[in-house]
Amino acid sequence: MTISLKPGYLLYLYIFLGALSAFPPLVTDMYLPALPAMAQDFHASASAIQAGLAMCVLGLAAGQLLFGPLSDKYGRKAVLGSALVLFLGATAACIWSPSTGAFNVCRFLQGLGGAGGVVLSRSVATDCYSGKELARALAIIGAINGIAPVTAPVIGGLFAGAIGWRGLFWILFALGVVLTLALAPFRESHPVEKRYRGSMASLFRQPAALLRDGAYVSYVVLFGLTNGVLFAYISSASFILQNDFGLSELMFGVVFAVNSLAIGSGSVVSLKFGSLSTAAVTGACGLVLASLGLMLNYVLGDSLWGYECMVLVMLFCVGILFPATTAGAMSRGRSMTGWASAIVGAFGFMCGGIVTPLVGLGVIQLSAYTVLAVCSAAILLLAVMSRASVRSAF
Repeated sequence: MTISLKPGYLLYLYIFLGALSAFPPLVTDMYLPALPAMAQDFHASASAIQAGLAMCVLGLAAGQLLFGPLSDKYGRKAVLGSALVLFLGATAACIWSPSTGAFNVCRFLQGLGGAGGVVLSRSVATDCYSGKELARALAIIGAINGIAPVTAPVIGGLFAGAIGWRGLFWILFALGVVLTLALAPFRESHPVEKRYRGSMASLFRQPAALLRDGAYVSYVVLFGLTNGVLFAYISSASFILQNDFGLSELMFGVVFAVNSLAIGSGSVVSLKFGSLSTAAVTGACGLVLASLGLMLNYVLGDSLWGYECMVLVMLFCVGILFPATTAGAMSRGRSMTGWASAIVGAFGFMCGGIVTPLVGLGVIQLSAYTVLAVCSAAILLLAVMSRASVRSAF
């Protein structure tokens, strides 16, 4: 099913959904240049500061499991409005946090609110499109969303020294206000007659049917492991580039932005593959080679250029994997769109939340590269197994 939309509203919808799906890079990437300074401000270790990133990621995961199914029952617009209000309140609380403990709790709530935008951006697209049109819509939304990981660290690097990390959170608060106001023209995409009419208890028992679908589960696990690779990079990049390679906050932001372009490039290329299985195996092979290259570069002399080349390959392959796994999962879960989107996103951020603190243990480069290698190998194994035994899923 594909809904015909007027060009003006279609443009608004793409931009709005792209902005909503940008919550993860906005709330995780913008303050990355300030992580070392935050460690000094709170008199805390790198691992303790990275816990705030992990808590936000876990909030992004849990919030999708809450807002996704609720939108199946109460509609997309009302649930999205509630999530945006929660995001605004939690962001304000982050700004006035007196300690790392309080900050980390607020970060969880901030992620919880931001999750509403992430999960519903996929749900609304699936309400309106199917098949190749859905893949195309998700690719366009992803391209718009690609602006966020490029601009967020640049903004952070440009302003971190002048306004501090709290100033960066005021910028996030202002963005939340803009998105809340932008919700007004949105037309409900999940009408009353299509909403779930069962009890709340039965609503939250629905995932059992989805999880019995091997094809859907394969897409979800591939997406989650790929997100683990991405967050292992995100949580380690500021410390590696600034502390180990000596880049300034601004230069870190510039380099991080350039690296993020590789994800968008990979997403465009992924649509050129003849099948999802080919895209998945190709992306997985690239991830394994990049993770091994990073380790080899570290052993042979730890060159900044060597690091950058391997990171660009890695993120390009992440970009190949994301669109295929997302569109595949949402197509398989169309009968319960909110839940399908929630499980995809929640598992992805759960994987990110698990790997983030692991990256901060011991020598950060060795920890990060080990996590990248393990996740990449698991992705390749699953992609090959899925292609061989569940061809219909790909």
